Amino acid sequence: MVLHHTRRRVEDRVTLEELRVAADTGRIDTVVIAFTDVQGRLQGKRLSARYFLEEVAGHGSEGCNYLLAVDVEMNTVDGYAMSSWERGYGDFVMRPDLSTLRPVPWQEGTALVLADLFWEDGTEVVASPRQILRKQLDRLAALGLRAFVGTELEFILYADTYEAAWNRRYRDLTPANQYNVDYSLLGTSRVEPLLRRIRNAMTGAGMYVESAKGECNLGQHEIAFRYAEALTTCDNHTLYKTGAKEIAAQEGMALTFMAKPNEREGNSCHIHISLRDEYGVPVLAGDGPYGLSEIGERFIAGQLACLRDLTLLYAPNINSYKRYQPGSFAPTALHWGIDNRTCALRLVGYGHSLRLENRVPGGDVNPYLAVAALVAAGLHGIDEELELPEPYRGNAYASGAPTVVRSLREAAADWTASPLTAGMFGGEAVAHYANAARVELDAYDRAITDWELVRGFERL
Repeated sequence: MVLHHTRRRVEDRVTLEELRVAADTGRIDTVVIAFTDVQGRLQGKRLSARYFLEEVAGHGSEGCNYLLAVDVEMNTVDGYAMSSWERGYGDFVMRPDLSTLRPVPWQEGTALVLADLFWEDGTEVVASPRQILRKQLDRLAALGLRAFVGTELEFILYADTYEAAWNRRYRDLTPANQYNVDYSLLGTSRVEPLLRRIRNAMTGAGMYVESAKGECNLGQHEIAFRYAEALTTCDNHTLYKTGAKEIAAQEGMALTFMAKPNEREGNSCHIHISLRDEYGVPVLAGDGPYGLSEIGERFIAGQLACLRDLTLLYAPNINSYKRYQPGSFAPTALHWGIDNRTCALRLVGYGHSLRLENRVPGGDVNPYLAVAALVAAGLHGIDEELELPEPYRGNAYASGAPTVVRSLREAAADWTASPLTAGMFGGEAVAHYANAARVELDAYDRAITDWELVRGFERL
């Protein structure tokens, strides 16, 4: 779908006037208004273009406030202050951020706009992931700094449809590649028609696609996008995840960003972050040790100091923690290193390209929350003038160092007990995401798994 006949740059968005023209001529008839929920999924409504232009663009649209207070199955659960049966499950307002308005090339006649969430009295919904990130970026801006971020999402592609996968309870699926295709051009050519369609569709939605490559697990791939300002990257991340699934479904296939769908390599989401000043000058690099500035040293020291307390925002699900296995390229040791993929934190690049990579998040991460955690941790290091320890050289898996958090239960306990999190995010947000973890843990504790049945049905 093209909004007009002149070629657009990939970083451009659609203006309201362009949308009005496209709606008048019938090229766009639907506008999706969407926001990202606790689980990192896009939720929202499909609106007629006319209704969006006449009513919603200037005022917003209502949605039930339980959308930030349900589990992944959309069950209403207790423990949330903002939404409950006692409070009547009222509405919040989805107020469109018109700077995010863009075409959706894989859905005919459709555009999409992302929204921020507000209560009817105009106050912000503080548990909204996008608002949580905005708060941290505002703190950074008060120091004259901006965060630039890139997220590297991996997925596993299957030849089965989503419906077939559901009916098989996600067992005995056929991976799109049946051997390790890491960097293999021959192997990835088997699924290039789908990968190419996803790349081109995301370009049409205003993203800057860099590359696609195979990964280690069977059917595993990564499509990489150019870094951008933090909020833009997170917006693009959530739309890409939804769009890639929708395109795969249209092609009779299924893909998953689940952190650990089988016992081979999991799906990672390495997050790269750098800082610039108000003039656009990178500030992590300097003439200090390892090519870092003083701010750069303190920023990384803050990541190390806060990593355990903030792991809940990097690894939000039961399954997230299955990735952390020795020799898996997912981290186990709380170390930082220079271009060392065995560490949880990896310093990569040099000079203006110098950046920090956090290797803890998996493909199931909510990007707004993870990037908010990165910024908050870095600010802690800067504010407290923390000292950076020596980088680890060698195999961090064998270092004997303290490990990353190994379970959701442990991460939730660290998040709740931390003396830092309430000051960073506010008590309401801390309680909200602690409850989200409790809900998942309670559901898991009630479940009878295939593992238990296989081991215990006959032999115990």
